[in-house]
Amino acid sequence: MARRFYINSNGRIRRKENTLYFEREIDGEIEKKALPINDIDSIYIFGEININTKALNFLAQNDIPLHIFNYYGYYSGSFLPRKKNVSGSLIVEQVKHHIDNQKRQYLAISFIEGAVYHILRNLRKNGINKDDYQDIEKELFPKIFKTKTPEELMAIEGNIRDKYYQLFNKIIENENFYIEKRDKRPPSNPINALISFGNTLMYNTVLTEIYRTQLEPTISYLHSPQEKRFSLSLDLAEIFKPFIVDPIIFSLINNQVISLNDFDTDLNYAYLNEEGRKKFLKAYEEKLAKTIKHRKLKRKVSYKQLIRLECYKLIKHFIEDEDYKPFKAWW
Repeated sequence: MARRFYINSNGRIRRKENTLYFEREIDGEIEKKALPINDIDSIYIFGEININTKALNFLAQNDIPLHIFNYYGYYSGSFLPRKKNVSGSLIVEQVKHHIDNQKRQYLAISFIEGAVYHILRNLRKNGINKDDYQDIEKELFPKIFKTKTPEELMAIEGNIRDKYYQLFNKIIENENFYIEKRDKRPPSNPINALISFGNTLMYNTVLTEIYRTQLEPTISYLHSPQEKRFSLSLDLAEIFKPFIVDPIIFSLINNQVISLNDFDTDLNYAYLNEEGRKKFLKAYEEKLAKTIKHRKLKRKVSYKQLIRLECYKLIKHFIEDEDYKPFKAWW
């Protein structure tokens, strides 16, 4: 199975004949590592990298997206090769489902339904007392199905997440990672830094999976389509953030894999440093590679493949083959 390559060091990516190399200088010597082009799903760059058009053309020929992040782990942009898997008629159907308020709201609610299902699953699996989250389960969750606009829906979703993040403090048994409130720009403390980094990875993982289908990533339903962003990846990521990212955070902290030494901090910000990023990326890869037996397909699928399947479910919905129902972990 093709895998993601994460480059945390500074260096250069270049193509020589039909091989891609990553080169970096160590103690005055050039270390050269071949990147097996047939085994690459996508490339994530966190270091300072020089890359030329010859290498980019080679990536394009092999349909390999490249995602770039700045020093702080913020997403800067992507190089997405020209899509070969395109469908004008599907784009038309995507647009129809966006401009029809009822159809758009159905999908927007579905994404949040999947997200809240996994939020509640996390709380149950981590032994949180039911009384502590009954306001989410009994009061807020039912309200999402009565909303009429994405804005109204997102307001309720915001309230759910505020309460959920407060319960992080009962799941995480470490006062160094106490969360008072969610903040992003920039994250003010280590726990917010972990959430931001994990969510950013998830957005780009979803974007890569969307890219490999006929879906148009800029047409969305929960989030407003805007210039300069792939908002459909934000929509679908809502389902998978609590399913994949949050359990990684709980595990890294509670198993003392990650500590305050893995962050660069100042009075107003906190970011994962290189060692911290490597620890998170290792756990993220392991989680995406994890498999379960799919109850409908009757075969094993990885967590990463679950994301692709979600894209296919959306396509079926748009062509009126099958109504979209959000992924809900059944085990």
